[in-house]
Amino acid sequence: MKKIIFYANQFFGGVGGENEADFEPVIKEGPVGPALAFKEALKDAEVTHTIICGDIFMASHKDEALKRIAAFLEGKEFDIMAAGPAFRAGRYGVCCGEICKFVHEKYGVQAVTSMHEENPGVAMFKEEPFYIMKGGASAAKMRQDAAAMAGIVNKMISGEEILWADAEGDFPLGIRKEVFAEKTAGDRAVDMLLAKLSGQPYETELKIEPRDNVVPSKAVGDLSKAKVAFVSTGGLVPLGNPDRIPGGTCSIWATYDVSGKDVLVKGDFYSVHCCINTDFVNANPEVLFPLSSFREFEKAGVIGELCNTLYSTTGNLATLKDARRMGKEIAEALKKEAVDAVVLVSTRGSCTRCGATMVKEIDRAGFPIVHVTNLVSVSKVTGANRIVPGYGLVSPFSDPLLTAEEQKAMQKSLVERALKAVSTDVTEQTFF
Repeated sequence: MKKIIFYANQFFGGVGGENEADFEPVIKEGPVGPALAFKEALKDAEVTHTIICGDIFMASHKDEALKRIAAFLEGKEFDIMAAGPAFRAGRYGVCCGEICKFVHEKYGVQAVTSMHEENPGVAMFKEEPFYIMKGGASAAKMRQDAAAMAGIVNKMISGEEILWADAEGDFPLGIRKEVFAEKTAGDRAVDMLLAKLSGQPYETELKIEPRDNVVPSKAVGDLSKAKVAFVSTGGLVPLGNPDRIPGGTCSIWATYDVSGKDVLVKGDFYSVHCCINTDFVNANPEVLFPLSSFREFEKAGVIGELCNTLYSTTGNLATLKDARRMGKEIAEALKKEAVDAVVLVSTRGSCTRCGATMVKEIDRAGFPIVHVTNLVSVSKVTGANRIVPGYGLVSPFSDPLLTAEEQKAMQKSLVERALKAVSTDVTEQTFF
C-alpha cells in the first residue's frame, strides 16, 4: 500500500486561528483535519503522517521550516506529498506550493495540492512539476477539493493514464499531450470559425496566456519637491470603521484625513483585516503606516510633502477584477490630489496579490509607485515593478517585539528605501 504525507496549516490542523499563524512545524501520525476527507476518497493508499505548520512561520522562516520538516521526514518511507486544499487563501497557497516543490525536488516523489484560480500560488508554481487541482474559493468546497486531490493520486498509484488538464481538473503543467480526435484539424478549425462568426462559444486548442506587464513609470525627478501619497490594503481604518470597510472580499476603498497628525497612536486607527492577527497593528498602527517617519522626512525636506489623504482598503481575498478597478479609481483620485509618487503596503498572501494588482494600475496611470510587502514572491509574480521587502506579514514596517527606538529605526530605514524606489528609474522588476 502506498504511503502519503499530508501538509496542513495551523488552522486546518486544529491548532488555532490567526493568533497561532506563527506555529512552528510539527508532525503527527495519521490523517489530521483535511487529510481525513482526503483519506476517504483514496484507494490502495494511506496517510501515514500529517505535517502542521503556521502560515506565518512558513512564509517568514521558509528555510528553517523546510529544514525542520526534512528532519521529520528523515527515515520515513512515503510515495506522495499532498497539501491543502488552499482555496483562495494566498498565503496558505504559497505555503502549499513551497512544501510540494521542496519535497518533489529533495525526495523525487510526486506531489499534489489544490487552489482557487485567483490564489497567487497558482501563478507562482504553475510551471513546477506537481499537480495543482482547480479548487473552490472557500472551505465550503473542502470535501470536493480533497476528493479531487485524491482522485489524481489514485491515478498516480494505479498507473492509469493522467489526461490533459481540462479533463483532470488541474491547472496546466505546460506539457502537451498527443491525443486522437474524432475530427481532423481542418474540420475543428472550421467549426471554431463558424462558432465565432455566429457569436457562439468556442475554445482554442492552443491557449496563450497574455502577460499583463506594465512599463515602469518614470521616477520622481526631485524628491524634495514631490508630493507622496500612502495606500494600504491592510484594512487600516479609523476607530469604529465609519465606512464599513469589510475584513475580507472587499470591493470598496475609502480615504481618511491625517492632516494635523504627526504620529498614529493606539485608538486612532486599527485594522479590520480578518485574516491576520491585528493585535500588533491595533496596539501601534505605525507598524502598518509609519506616519511619523514620513513626517520626519517631510520636515527635513527629503520629500516636498506627504499627502494628507490616506487611501485604504482590505486586500484580503479581493478578486482581481475588484483590485484592478480599485487601483484605477485610486489612480484617478491621486491625479486630483496632484500626487507625484505613491507608497503602497500589503500584508498577507491574497492581500499582497490585491495590492500588487492595484500597484500595476497606479503605475500604468503614470505614478512611480513602490510595493512594500513581506511576500515579495507574490508581488513579483503579480507584476509590481518596484518592491521593498517588508519586515513581517502583520507588521510590514517594523518588528513589534523590538524596543520603541529600534522599531523607529527600522521604520525609517524601510520608508527611506521606499522613497529611494520611487526616485529611481527602473526598466524591470527591482527590489530595494
